[in-house]
Amino acid sequence: MVVDATLFTITSWLVSFLAVSSDALKRLGEEVRSWRLHRRVNLTVEELAQRINTIVAGWMQYYGRFYRSALYPLLMRINAYLVRWLRNKYRRFRAMRKAIAAFQRAAKRRPGMFAQWTLTSSPSLAW
Repeated sequence: MVVDATLFTITSWLVSFLAVSSDALKRLGEEVRSWRLHRRVNLTVEELAQRINTIVAGWMQYYGRFYRSALYPLLMRINAYLVRWLRNKYRRFRAMRKAIAAFQRAAKRRPGMFAQWTLTSSPSLAW
């Protein structure tokens, strides 16, 4: 039994060591914020996807290699920015419920449009 506990401790330490650090998550969040996605109402959804997909897919491959769920808050935050973009671009989606429903329909209809939708397609509601 002692060996199992020690192995679990070593394994959990190794996974936490190989996961994305809090500093890296903070830096990635700052970069996402600098994109100002919600203000790019002059772009189409395809153009937004083209701009961010390669970057987000690279982050998902590099940082999500061992502990993918550590990236979920960041990916959900990107989705929240996309919901804000939707609300700013289309008047009919100004209401939060309508915007989230439209966002989820789009994610269901075209799951490969944005790279982060392969892991999570729900927006973070912590604006």
